[in-house]
Amino acid sequence: MKTSINGVILAGGLSSRFSCKDKAHLKIREKKILDYIYDVFKDLFNQITIVTSNPLHCIEWNCNIAADIFPVKSSLTGIHTGLFFSSTSHTFFSACDLPFLKKEVVETIIERVNPSDDVIIPETSTGIEPLCAVYSSRCLKPVADNIVRRKFKIQSFFNQVRVKRINEEVLRKKDSELLSFFNINTPED
Repeated sequence: MKTSINGVILAGGLSSRFSCKDKAHLKIREKKILDYIYDVFKDLFNQITIVTSNPLHCIEWNCNIAADIFPVKSSLTGIHTGLFFSSTSHTFFSACDLPFLKKEVVETIIERVNPSDDVIIPETSTGIEPLCAVYSSRCLKPVADNIVRRKFKIQSFFNQVRVKRINEEVLRKKDSELLSFFNINTPED
């Protein structure tokens, strides 16, 4: 069943540990990483947007494509762009390098969206997962303000908004090994 929020895939990273290769197009078992995430998203969201620094590299997917508004390479600028172009009060965000993202985990995060919450974010023993989370449109201004101040850490604006954390126990019910949060950082991964 599709949700009433939008989905955004952040595919504009530097891929610096990939010798300038675009991680989104890296193949795992003959399928691009971005295809795995897109397949999860198309079952959940009516509107999907890929935020990228190179829109021409993403035209093969049947969705909206947005280029970063701020000329800065950072996940926070991708979140800003995704929120700017989203037509819903809350938007789910995923990095493009999570090939094992499970639909059930995304549903678990989305089910916990409350209109008064601004950030709905998974938290495991290794920390929070800001690139597999929901952000409200109310985050747009604090995110933009932090980008202007060159504060690019995603959590840097959390003290200005309402944050709901989803604990590891809840997440493990849908993904016992938490592979949904395993991101591809190097070719060896």
